[in-house]
Amino acid sequence: MTKKQEQAIREHGENLLAIFTQCEKEPMALCRIVRKWERAGEELALRQCNRGVPNYEEESDRILHILNAALGNDGTVPVFLNGDPRGYALKIEDEYMRTHQQDSRLHRDWGGYGIIAPEIGKEGL
Repeated sequence: MTKKQEQAIREHGENLLAIFTQCEKEPMALCRIVRKWERAGEELALRQCNRGVPNYEEESDRILHILNAALGNDGTVPVFLNGDPRGYALKIEDEYMRTHQQDSRLHRDWGGYGIIAPEIGKEGL
């Protein structure tokens, strides 16, 4: 990992901590945690798209429950699992991002949804 990638990851972690104020994690460690659950969400969305997952709701709820616990999110920030495997899996609702623009410097997709765990650099997080 280059210094530039490390700095970008650290900044993203700090941006997450600005939104999820109850989280007590170090920025780099937090980014590793959210990337782990991003990959799990991406894999679940792909399996659901390709062949269906009988307990999809349970699996997606489990991922969100663990993610929200890691973020210290009590539901104040509307986090959801995107079921479309062509994009990022873990997002923040666009309405929240619009109304909290001054508080958030997170990456956003074209729809304005906040990206919780973007891939930064060649190696990602």
